[in-house]
Amino acid sequence: MIDIERINYLAKKSREQGLTPAETAEQAKLRRAYIDAYKRNLTAQLDNTYIVDEAGNKRKLEKKNVDEQAKK
Repeated sequence: MIDIERINYLAKKSREQGLTPAETAEQAKLRRAYIDAYKRNLTAQLDNTYIVDEAGNKRKLEKKNVDEQAKK
């Protein structure tokens, strides 16, 4: 599990005193692990999301085509 308390401690220490190179590397590693876990959880939640239309039909939430959206 990701240690949120350690992430917060390093952020506070960074603002107050600065971090050693080892602490900076640890902070980056912890932040990356937190972001990756957040993305996995969000993806799992969206994979289990269904839309119900006015007729009562359930359909799975579809992924948007990012390339198509960027061209508009």
